[in-house]
Amino acid sequence: MKAKRILFIEDNQEIGRWVQEELEKRGYAVHWLLSGENAENEIQGSHVVILDIMLPGLDGFTVGQRLKKAAPSVPILLLSARAAVDDKLQGLQFADDYVTKPFHLDELAARIEVLLRRSGAGLPEHIKLGQHILVDLSGRTVINERTGEEVNLTGKEYQILECFLRHPNQILTQEQIWTAVWGEPFINGDKALSVHIRHLREKLEQDPNAPEIIQTVRGIGYRVKI
Repeated sequence: MKAKRILFIEDNQEIGRWVQEELEKRGYAVHWLLSGENAENEIQGSHVVILDIMLPGLDGFTVGQRLKKAAPSVPILLLSARAAVDDKLQGLQFADDYVTKPFHLDELAARIEVLLRRSGAGLPEHIKLGQHILVDLSGRTVINERTGEEVNLTGKEYQILECFLRHPNQILTQEQIWTAVWGEPFINGDKALSVHIRHLREKLEQDPNAPEIIQTVRGIGYRVKI
């Protein structure tokens, strides 16, 4: 299995070099940036983000919000010397964890592992759905094995499918899916998600009218069994 990729944004050279070297010793692939400028272009393919708050230019709160919008399913861990409750509350509005400096590398690594497990990053790279669909999570491709052709999904369709795969066999409510994919609260009555689900079924199911892959659990939400 490929090493889990960490996007690490830290402007302090000493801390940055230390964290990068120690995490790479533990088997992670660390991509270290000195600022958050254009970090959204670097997040694709990452499994977790470690983000310093005190950065030159854009601060970590702004960078984190942009990253969460660009890749809602990628967990963000904030690093900061700011231990005030207000700072933590502000950060945890979008981030998944908050670690104050100074910190021990063992604790940081343990928190990274928790975030990876929560996000489903421990899933195998290839997942079979039904009798004919093969999803390559590392390559972000979906193949119909009966035809041998790639199934072309839109960005949102793939994000919804990935959300299901990161929560295998779990029933997800519309609110949970919407928050994970769009990064904002779900508005009751909004039909956008159901439209995307219908389009996904048309592309993935052998019979969209009798879906076997994306199942509806009446009164609750949806589930994908693996």
